[in-house]
Amino acid sequence: MKPAAHVLLALAVCSAGAAELDARVKWFTTAQNLPASDILRDAANKATPLDHSADLRLMWRPDVGPLKAVVDHSTIWLLGDSLAAFGDTEASLDQAPSGDDRRLFDLTWELDDGDRHRLFHRFDRFALEYRSRVWGVTVGRQAVSWGSGLVFHPMDLFSPFAPTTVDRDYKAGDDMILVERLFEDGSDLQLLAVGRRSEGDANADASSLAVKYKGFVRQGEVELVAARHYGGGALGLGLRIPVGGALLRADVMGVEDAGGWTLSGVVNVDTSIPVRGNPVYVFAEYFHNGFGVGRIPDDLHAIPGALDERLGRGETFTLMRNYVATGVQFRWHALVSQSLSLIANVHDSSTLVQMSLAYDPGDASELQAGVIAPLGERGDEFGRLKVEDGLTVGGGLRAYVRFAYYF
Repeated sequence: MKPAAHVLLALAVCSAGAAELDARVKWFTTAQNLPASDILRDAANKATPLDHSADLRLMWRPDVGPLKAVVDHSTIWLLGDSLAAFGDTEASLDQAPSGDDRRLFDLTWELDDGDRHRLFHRFDRFALEYRSRVWGVTVGRQAVSWGSGLVFHPMDLFSPFAPTTVDRDYKAGDDMILVERLFEDGSDLQLLAVGRRSEGDANADASSLAVKYKGFVRQGEVELVAARHYGGGALGLGLRIPVGGALLRADVMGVEDAGGWTLSGVVNVDTSIPVRGNPVYVFAEYFHNGFGVGRIPDDLHAIPGALDERLGRGETFTLMRNYVATGVQFRWHALVSQSLSLIANVHDSSTLVQMSLAYDPGDASELQAGVIAPLGERGDEFGRLKVEDGLTVGGGLRAYVRFAYYF
């Protein structure tokens, strides 16, 4: 795969005049103000660690008749205190993939690395698509999103966004085969196979095989999902129903594991309200994490194995069972918008507040700044959790600046 990938990238550059070639340049800086007991503060020996990332993403879309290649290549540079302390960037606010340990193919190559920096390049899209009036087939690395969650995504088993992810321009791709069938009434059927590796080797028990049907019931939509995911069964039901000027959505997902079947679900509603001639977008969401705990153990290593597995795979991002999220987005000016969201843990009453301000001078660029503030006490999920004697994680204020330019 690696030689072929280099050849395809070279063809992309050489064929820029004959096919669609776009690019995005992104800069992302994160600063944190950490409590005295924080494990990152202890490892980095800094109360306000600073991290930066820069990303050049090249996107090539050549097509011949019903066939189209989808190739997205990223060159990524990382620099900062978190990298120096832990060498782990997967949990960064921009959630940019930095490796392919679990994916079927390793399409990431190191260029340079040191104590505080890393330079690498990778393919986040590398697929061939076939499209006709009723059929679609995609083979290779591509992204797929299932379900109707706004903040939480229990039905999306394939690299879902974390609740606090800032950069949502491009969802991380997986190595897959996707077959789609569109029917005359607008309903569709999708068959999906996602390949993965476990401990370095391709493993059927670490892969997914799924089918999803979307149809219509009166004015609403219904989705049915059946899957074999990491060796266990999964069944899902999703509904979307218009209610006046709002849209009500609900997803329920049952997942089989060694302990039987576990149910997770989400219900949300959103709408736009005109205020002084400007639309104000508002939403509310309730999420139940069936794998979550009713009480966070004093030793985080003692959390249930099923929850730990899903945290490690990036399928869920919370420890407890029930959450409420609300948010609002509005425009101060044609070029300036602001968003504010809150995630509340129903069990311990801790909250996570996220606010951002965006300046959009045009379709080609965006400047965004924001803060994420956890409000909780020691032992609360959005407060400070003990990880070692005298050391905690969480509870620190985070601020970020993001700039993106498209050309």
